[in-house]
Amino acid sequence: MIPQVLHAKYLKDYTIWIQFKDGTEGEIDLRDELWGEMFEPLLNIEEFKKFRVDPELGTIVWDNGADLAPEFLYDNVNVPSEVF
Repeated sequence: MIPQVLHAKYLKDYTIWIQFKDGTEGEIDLRDELWGEMFEPLLNIEEFKKFRVDPELGTIVWDNGADLAPEFLYDNVNVPSEVF
């Protein structure tokens, strides 16, 4: 099953908090992913902050057409460890 992003919010720098439909949530730093024609404009932090969740695609997207596969986000999100 393909993971689906339900919610996302900007935290700092190039870090986004993401929550998936299955309840998984955490932070992901996308700084090292912003290369290539579609992503380089997002190095401008003000442009980076303008992402949104596209409910049809189930992932985050930007107005310039850039998006990231939800599977990539799911596999790379840093889930906080619980303290016992």
